[in-house]
Amino acid sequence: METDLNTIHVFKTNIGKIDTGCPMYQKLNDHKDIQQWSIDHDDIDCVLRIVSETLQPKQIITLIREFGHKCQELI
Repeated sequence: METDLNTIHVFKTNIGKIDTGCPMYQKLNDHKDIQQWSIDHDDIDCVLRIVSETLQPKQIITLIREFGHKCQELI
């Protein structure tokens, strides 16, 4: 089954490596509306990819900023 490209949201962040015990990791993992997420730490923009059929980019940006990180949608 292919992922609908409209459900993949991509953001430029300043998120460094995070461990499985940190609050942001837990929030992203446990969020009922997030099917998958990843951070590309090899990319200079620390690209965050989130797959969600219901969340809008502004909601994701707000969520990430609550943890003190910068987050900007990449279009």
